[in-house]
Amino acid sequence: MTAGPDLPPLLEALAVAGETPYAAAIRAAMDGAEAGLVLYDPVSPDLDAAIVFAPDVPRAEAAVMLPLGGVALQNALGSVAPPEVALHLAWDGPVLVNGARAGQLKIAAAPGPVETVPNWLVLGLSLRFKPRADEGGERPGETALHAEGCGELAPLPLLESWTRHLLHWLHDWETDGLAALHRDYAALLWQLGEETEIAGQTGHLVGLDERLGALLKVEGRTEGLPLVMLMEERE
Repeated sequence: MTAGPDLPPLLEALAVAGETPYAAAIRAAMDGAEAGLVLYDPVSPDLDAAIVFAPDVPRAEAAVMLPLGGVALQNALGSVAPPEVALHLAWDGPVLVNGARAGQLKIAAAPGPVETVPNWLVLGLSLRFKPRADEGGERPGETALHAEGCGELAPLPLLESWTRHLLHWLHDWETDGLAALHRDYAALLWQLGEETEIAGQTGHLVGLDERLGALLKVEGRTEGLPLVMLMEERE
């Protein structure tokens, strides 16, 4: 029997089968699961995991968990990957490795007004480890870690490291605010300073606001896109 991941205190691992960890985590959260439950796919060749949280801030602030999870992922991968491997984060959730899409971060929460605290929040992560048979020719915009010089890496050790870095950033946010996260996230933000498309809008990504929302310059005016618009509502 394969051992599960060795997670930090306060986190509990649960293997799932028959559905994605993200879907299973949402269902578990709706059924009253405790915060700190980490659901993962033990047989997938890729990393597929989700974590249940119990926010204590309004949903507009809780949406910060999306970029926080991304920065934690970069920290985890950066500690074990070759130096030539570069991870970037698209503002709306895609994870890019050496300029090609390799994964996705997403969040969901119980429904409610923006100013209310959601009963639960789920952060999901999928990260491709092994290339698919048709990659490299038919899908040049996608990649996998093993195709980018990370052939020795395995999903569960990276999950363990990701959760440790995630807790570090949660503590930093709670004690010191968002300044450090804002700095590190901006350094990883894909297409910063370039023309891009976000949520159906095309414009120049000029930066981030104080809550890590995207600032998109469209036809001479700067529009703010709040992170909460990326939060799925489930009930």
